[in-house]
Amino acid sequence: MELIFLRHGEPAWSVDGLSQADPFLTDRGHEQARLAAECLANDDAAVSEIIVSPARRSQQTAIPLIGATKVPSATVDDIVEIKMPNWDGVPEETVLRLFDEARDRDPEHWWDGLDGGESFRDFHHRITATMLKLLAERGVTQDSRGRPHLWDVQAERQRIVIVAHGGTNAVALGWLLGVEPTPWEWERLVLGHCSMARIRAVPLAGAHVFSLRTFNDMEHLPRGLRTR
Repeated sequence: MELIFLRHGEPAWSVDGLSQADPFLTDRGHEQARLAAECLANDDAAVSEIIVSPARRSQQTAIPLIGATKVPSATVDDIVEIKMPNWDGVPEETVLRLFDEARDRDPEHWWDGLDGGESFRDFHHRITATMLKLLAERGVTQDSRGRPHLWDVQAERQRIVIVAHGGTNAVALGWLLGVEPTPWEWERLVLGHCSMARIRAVPLAGAHVFSLRTFNDMEHLPRGLRTR
C-alpha cells in the first residue's frame, strides 16, 4: 500500500485585505494543482483512490486529479485542517499580527490552540482517529500482537492520494512514522503548496512498517510556482 499526501494549492487567504474562512485557490494554485495531477496521472503505478478534505481549496485541488486519473473522489470531513477562530472578514494585517504574537506561547498553550479555535490536542486526535478508521476500512490495522509501529496489511496494491492540508498531512505522517507529536507539526514537517509526501507499507518483522519515500516533493512544479 502507498499513501500519497498532496497538500492543496496556493489559497487566496485574503481578498481586498480581508481574511477568508474557506478560501478558493489563486490562479497560481490552480496551475499547481494541474501540474500535480499531470504528474500523478503519468506515474507508472495507477491511483486507486482519492480522498479529499471538504475545504474549498482541497476540493479545487482535487478536480484536475480526478479528471486526469478518471478516479472518483470521496470527501472525508474529519481530515480538514485545524479549525481556526472565526476570522472571516477580519483585516489580514490583524490576523497576521495574532499569528506572530502566538508564536511566543509556551508549549502548554500551543497544545491548547488559539482562543476560539480547535485545540491541537483535539486536532491531533481527530486526524489520527480518522486515519486509523480509513486504514482499517482498507484492510490496514495496527499489529495484532500489539507491537508498536507495526501494521497488518491485507491489501497491498492500493495507491491512495489524500488531498488535504499542511497541518493534516504533517500530523498523519508523523503518526504513521511513529514520531512523538508536538503541537507545531506543520513547523516541524513543512510542506509546500501542492507538494507530495509518499509513504509505503513494506514487509518487515513479520508485519509491515510505513516507510517514508518522498517528502515535500515539488519536482513537478517549476521554481516560480513553488510556494508555501
